[in-house]
Amino acid sequence: MPATRRDFLGALGLAPLLSTGLVSTAPRTGVVRPPRLRRGDLVGLANPASASFETMPVEVLRESLESLGLRVRLGAHFFERHGYFAGTDEQRAADLNALFADPEVRMVVASGGWGSARLLPRLDYPSLAADPKVLLGYSDATALLLGVHTRTGLVTFHGPSPRNRFSADVFRHMVVDGEAVRLENEREIPEDSLVQRENRIRTITPGRARGRILGGNLTIVTAITGSGYLPDWRGCILFLEDVREQIYRVDRMLTELSLAGVLEQIRGFVFGQCTDCPPGTGYGSLTLEEVLDEHIASLGVPAWQGAMIGHVEKQFTVPVGLEVEIDAEQGSIQLLEPAVL
Repeated sequence: MPATRRDFLGALGLAPLLSTGLVSTAPRTGVVRPPRLRRGDLVGLANPASASFETMPVEVLRESLESLGLRVRLGAHFFERHGYFAGTDEQRAADLNALFADPEVRMVVASGGWGSARLLPRLDYPSLAADPKVLLGYSDATALLLGVHTRTGLVTFHGPSPRNRFSADVFRHMVVDGEAVRLENEREIPEDSLVQRENRIRTITPGRARGRILGGNLTIVTAITGSGYLPDWRGCILFLEDVREQIYRVDRMLTELSLAGVLEQIRGFVFGQCTDCPPGTGYGSLTLEEVLDEHIASLGVPAWQGAMIGHVEKQFTVPVGLEVEIDAEQGSIQLLEPAVL
């Protein structure tokens, strides 16, 4: 019989605090893998960030999940409005906590925008730790993925809800079939080309490295740097992506991670896509390649750029907190164990 939240807290000597809500949220050690998804499982859609103004994209998302044999339920406040948020912080957190606590829900999908970081102090981490389930999202949801992993040890999943064949196949192999997959960019040569043009990679520093893969959206990682919702970076493989940021801002954020001591602790580095990231105006700009070289090449760890991670149509699902091996010359991420049980 699955453990209840009270059983979990009782084992920690915290059951008397349930009625008061005074439950410790200290980081946990160890890695917890959620159960794999099965046909007929219920998926909860949460909107912890920006307001949704149209129903059609949500219907596409629902139908895409249903095409995989899953059932779908929206959070009670999914279409609420509070300024640019999908409801108040209390409403958005309540939706997440309700989905975390519902034993019928086996996966929670979080939408993006801005606002997830505001919910981190309001989340019921013991409830999710007592009943581990798949948590999927990217972009702004990076705050949830890292916060939940840090507080519970749960492997979370950076990636899109599967809406195209490529992303759906990666998701299915990893989260449904439970395979220790190898993530590697598509290598297609168009009929009118002699070489590959799309999804190319660039090796920054050659070599292989092993470690827990951690990271997500660069803006969000830096936004919560210094908080208690970031993991131990020592010996990790750091992956990053971003969208609509000028190059000097990417430089600024990588400088922040360096000054905070994050970059000096990593064992390997993967940069995905920086979509719509122009160099900016003025007398000149560094390129994204130059910025990455200046911050990352000097670390001397295996590193590469161009992974299918980020705000692009075809994306990998990346298991945050799982042990992987990267090959910076091949541009690959090999899971060293299944991400789900």
